[in-house]
Amino acid sequence: MKTIKHILAQYAAWIAAVLKPLGIWGVFAIAAVDSAVLGMPIDAVVVGYVYNDRKRFVFFVVMAALGSALGSIPLYLIGYLGGEEVLRKRISAARFNKIHRSFEKHEFLALMLPGTLPPPTPFKLFVLAAAVFEMRFSYFLTAIFAGRLVRFTFWSLLALAFGPQIVGLVGELFRRHFYWVLAVVVVAGVLVWLLRRQGRRQQG
Repeated sequence: MKTIKHILAQYAAWIAAVLKPLGIWGVFAIAAVDSAVLGMPIDAVVVGYVYNDRKRFVFFVVMAALGSALGSIPLYLIGYLGGEEVLRKRISAARFNKIHRSFEKHEFLALMLPGTLPPPTPFKLFVLAAAVFEMRFSYFLTAIFAGRLVRFTFWSLLALAFGPQIVGLVGELFRRHFYWVLAVVVVAGVLVWLLRRQGRRQQG
């Protein structure tokens, strides 16, 4: 346990050293790297920025969401140029068809909702699927931005209320009850979508 804590402390120190020269723009950079290449402790980083500089709360969460959206572009291009084979190798045929149906019915929510969820949600899989199923590029960027904005705002508000350590505590709870939390979020998202659709019909 002590060894693990030591490794995590060194990792956190390394990230802090890398981000320091970037100043307030570091949150944008690490969010882009997290989406494009490596899985980073992005929630903890965003929370750290917000907690240490509360006046820039909106700036940090918006920049992190924007970085996540733009950092996902390389994976979108990979999926668009021939990622179906890669996607099929990573998931079962049944799950492939299920994700395909979700994008056909409401593609925006199919990508936005996973974007609101922390690990172990396989978000890069949904990003790849969005490209494979030819999601409109403007919708693609907007859905990721919206999902990440909700996610980073949620964590930041929790951190301001209870301290930055809340990220680890809630994250562990989420990992232990992943499918229950996922089910609640999906149901909530569908209900919001149905209510908005009903409202538009009434206005029309």
